Amino acid sequence: MLMRKFGKNNLEVSALGLGCMRMTFGDKPIGTRQDMIDFIHTAVERGITFFDTAEVYGPYTNEDLVGEALEPFKGEVVIATKFGWKHGPGNEGPQTKFGLDSRPEQIKRVAEASLKRLRVGAIDLFYQHRPDPNVPIEDVAGAVKELIQAGKVKHFGLSESGADLIRRAHAVQPVTALQSEYSLWWRAVEENDVLSTCEELGIGLVPYSPLGRGYLTGKIAEDTTFAENDIRSHNPRFTPEAIKANQVVVDLLERIGSDKGATPAQIALAWLLAQKPWIVPIPGSRRIIHLEDNLGALEVELTSEDLSEIREAISKITVVGHRY
Repeated sequence: MLMRKFGKNNLEVSALGLGCMRMTFGDKPIGTRQDMIDFIHTAVERGITFFDTAEVYGPYTNEDLVGEALEPFKGEVVIATKFGWKHGPGNEGPQTKFGLDSRPEQIKRVAEASLKRLRVGAIDLFYQHRPDPNVPIEDVAGAVKELIQAGKVKHFGLSESGADLIRRAHAVQPVTALQSEYSLWWRAVEENDVLSTCEELGIGLVPYSPLGRGYLTGKIAEDTTFAENDIRSHNPRFTPEAIKANQVVVDLLERIGSDKGATPAQIALAWLLAQKPWIVPIPGSRRIIHLEDNLGALEVELTSEDLSEIREAISKITVVGHRY
């Protein structure tokens, strides 16, 4: 397995990580809890050392699953989780109506609970899930800094933060990684100074939805239907009209892939990996066949000519449908 390091903090992880959200949240189950534990074990066997979860996924159930699955591999893997949501009474968990909550006392409460569910002595990478406009980022970074000093967290991360927030947080507690959506059909980090800020400050970038929530695999057609609990069922980019209009993106990936003996998913991931040596995508998968396909991207070499061709072609494509 190829390994990569996140900037100046030298957190080393596998070049591809694994997004675990859909194993318990945001989609219909495809197997039992034990099936997902076995799947995570297979990912470790294939060389993946970087696993992404969050308190909000479930809520709680995803961290609990990941914690149980990875307990036998303590010291061999890196687990990233997230804080930043209010909670309802009982076990209702984070809901939109309850909003964001990155107050220092909430961050510390979440850390203690996540440590127990993940069955670890320290959280490897602790992201703020979304910026909280009601809490200064300096207070957020200060709270995580105290957790690091207490040995309960190893690295501080942000998610979907802008360049200014990244700089302000980094000045209080060095940021190891930023998680943001980034793929061939969503390249905002290139246009809003986030990518250049990460490079300047030595911060790793962790693209989530690197396969466009499955669209860039080429396996979704305009007659594809989604279950009510599948987050794509309410996503503007997954209406039949948008799926048909955006086929041009898949056509590009298939054309490049035909010359490389690679699938569209492999080209999409290889393109991301080629952008910077400190970028580590975390495609979510729950089936071995998809895991193996994603790992095949590490064997795909895109030349400078390939990258220029892709860049030029994608610049002429207008993707239909809002991201959310």
